[in-house]
Amino acid sequence: MLYLLPGLWAFALASGQRPDLLTVVVLAVAAVLVRGAACTINDVVDKDVDARVARTVSRPVASGTISVGNALLFAAAQTVVALLVLAVANVETPLVVGASYPLIIAYPYMKRFFFWPSAFLALVMSVYALIGWTAVTGSADYPLAVYGLYAAGAFWTLIHDGIYSHQDKEYDRKIGVRSSALLFGKATKAWLAIFVVLSVGGVLWAGSQTSMGWAFYPIVALAGIFLSYLLVRVDLDDPKSCWDAFAANPYFGWIILAAVIAGQFT
Repeated sequence: MLYLLPGLWAFALASGQRPDLLTVVVLAVAAVLVRGAACTINDVVDKDVDARVARTVSRPVASGTISVGNALLFAAAQTVVALLVLAVANVETPLVVGASYPLIIAYPYMKRFFFWPSAFLALVMSVYALIGWTAVTGSADYPLAVYGLYAAGAFWTLIHDGIYSHQDKEYDRKIGVRSSALLFGKATKAWLAIFVVLSVGGVLWAGSQTSMGWAFYPIVALAGIFLSYLLVRVDLDDPKSCWDAFAANPYFGWIILAAVIAGQFT
């Protein structure tokens, strides 16, 4: 859902008051496949690290339940089928997704040498905003509003991945893996608060570039309040609290989607 929702924001923006349900299905199925391939590749690259972390030791590749070869075949199959599914929308959409594949493959390696791997992940996760627009319009010529949604998705990724990373910070410190938790430390909440403002600001800016109706703005404000509540409530030293806050993040995405739809009809 964290990968799909920015795509649905752009889909709703491009569709206006006439959404095509087939395109929604195409975007949803492809999101499962692309994200599934990304997670599979990540598990292959991180198999030795995952085997040393309590939370991830039982993952299939790390535990040896699935071989590296079979995992890579599964990832390859998902990437190919995703392109075929997206081709139902138009020819341009699978080309945009295919262009993002090298970024997906590169991400797992960022934790080894890049000081802020979440920043790279944010760029990858938000690509679906571009895909959602292209699936409707058949064009990769994006208006400013779509880039606003892309930025909103990127900053949102920094928030939920920043919270997620605090689950494993002690293991990361021992193993030598980089993460937002280790980068920001005690200042994490202050940084994430800035990202909340920037994420909500990206959505509002996108709305200002279009003819959104009045209902768009209070619903976006509600989304910002909800995300701020999650940030205030989470205990970054409690892995369960971090997981609960991370798992609640899709609600923010759904509220933003509701805002875009409401803005179209008002």
